[in-house]
Amino acid sequence: MAIDQPDGRARVGPSRCGKPSRVSRPGYPAAMYLPFFGLSQPPFSIAPDPRYLYMSERHREALAHLLYGVSGGGGFVLLSGEIGAGKTTVCRCFLEQVPPGCQVAYIFNPRLSETELLQSVCDEFGLNVTGSATVKTYIDALNRHLLEAHAQGRQCVLIIDEAQNLSAELLEQLRLLTNLETHERKLLQIMLIGQPELRRRLAEPGLEQLAQRVIARYHLGALSAPETAAYLAHRLAVAGHAGAIPFNASALRRIHQLSAGLPRRINLLADRALLGAFAQGRASVGRRIVEQAAREVFDSGGRRVEFGLWGPVAAWCGAAALFLAGAAFWFGQPAQPGSTRAASAVADPRAPTVALASPASGVSLPALAGLRGLAPRDDAAAWRELAVLWGLDAAAIGGTDPCAMVRALDLRCFRSGGGTLDQLRQLDRPVLLVLRDGEGQTRQLRLVSLGVRQALLASGAATYAVSLDQLARLWRGEFATLWRCPPAYGDPLTPGARGPSVDALARGLAAWRQVAPPALGQGLSGALADQLAGFQVAQSLRADGIAGPTTFMQLNRVQGVAEPRLTPFLAER
Repeated sequence: MAIDQPDGRARVGPSRCGKPSRVSRPGYPAAMYLPFFGLSQPPFSIAPDPRYLYMSERHREALAHLLYGVSGGGGFVLLSGEIGAGKTTVCRCFLEQVPPGCQVAYIFNPRLSETELLQSVCDEFGLNVTGSATVKTYIDALNRHLLEAHAQGRQCVLIIDEAQNLSAELLEQLRLLTNLETHERKLLQIMLIGQPELRRRLAEPGLEQLAQRVIARYHLGALSAPETAAYLAHRLAVAGHAGAIPFNASALRRIHQLSAGLPRRINLLADRALLGAFAQGRASVGRRIVEQAAREVFDSGGRRVEFGLWGPVAAWCGAAALFLAGAAFWFGQPAQPGSTRAASAVADPRAPTVALASPASGVSLPALAGLRGLAPRDDAAAWRELAVLWGLDAAAIGGTDPCAMVRALDLRCFRSGGGTLDQLRQLDRPVLLVLRDGEGQTRQLRLVSLGVRQALLASGAATYAVSLDQLARLWRGEFATLWRCPPAYGDPLTPGARGPSVDALARGLAAWRQVAPPALGQGLSGALADQLAGFQVAQSLRADGIAGPTTFMQLNRVQGVAEPRLTPFLAER
């Protein structure tokens, strides 16, 4: 099934994720309560609309893994999650952010024979296969297309949704499709989107060769209680609601309990609850309305809310049994970035861990045992170490204020206290991470490489490997880096600004949009402001219309400006 484009190709361009649409859906039942709650469109449709995507930390990590997969050299990317967790919506958001020159084929129903699957892939890539319809015919046509696309500088991506329905034979055929490669990369990137059983399938002995080609994997978990409340507020705001959300605190807690934090179940329950409140003429939804809605939309919802005294006991026993049963499976699975498993999987961040492989070389490096064993360094020493990567003489910035020294070279220091792994992957540059352990030790280490399950850190001449679970226990979001600023850059560019920095911004945005450079001398307003906001949305930045350090870092990256980059983690398995 083609997405967005009538010619069967996915739409490529700036993302509209999170941007509301004023198009209503006639006939949708929620239309009855829209005016009553001040809504312009239904807020809780279960259609995978990326405009309503609530980017929790989990969803940002999932999207980052898909985007990372496009530049990861080919192979497989795996995104799994429970039914209704938002996998397809994240995938649709990804489709709106694929880089220019990336051709996407999307298969939404993989319950096909081997020949039918190959035919569908060829159809999605727009290939007109002539002659007898055999497996070889389709594979030959696909191989020719991949080679032609590579020669033209284009990349081909195949996305298969509901991939847990793929048979072992089809999974093996997909693996064979990734055999076509150059010295640098494989010519076909395959993304598998599916339910948790897909992960178990790939762990089977017969699929070991395919599992070894997975360069990125992520399991999309359920929302927490605070995230559920934020999710409801986000969707209501996108749908036009202003002011406090029409769910009281008790209703919010009950929605989270009955939905298990799964967005699709939240949508079903919240939609019916709003309809119930409207029918009763109530401007606020309470716990009783939520429970009545659960009885109407969930088979188990009515029974669960009518258990009375035995309800909590039965729920506790069931949860305990599920926890014990799930623990055996969970701890047998690879750890995922962003998971909460780190708290129990790594009891002591100082304890030695298994040495991990360095990028590309496959050479084992010592695992980071803890911060106490690392020699403390002053702030200037850490900055000098980072500046060497930019071709600067460390001795030249040996003063007490390294950031003042580099300004003469059109470089700026950037510090952040609320970074995420997703942001570090997007910035794709060496940074200084401020690490803190439970004993109050603080050290600044340079991030060398960031993989899917592990990272490489450097302190002086020593390099250490660390799992992302362990890193999450030591790093609280504080980081610093250097970036190359545009001419005459002072403060962040705000609406109405003019000058050489605005001209550089306009040229960069034109290069990103692949259009002719604009006339110089224009101010940051009108069309240029709209282009800036579109770029910020596409790069998962805050679309505030202000061109500051992170906006220019991302603009430098997409333009190919010469700046140090993280080392690719090619050796990670």
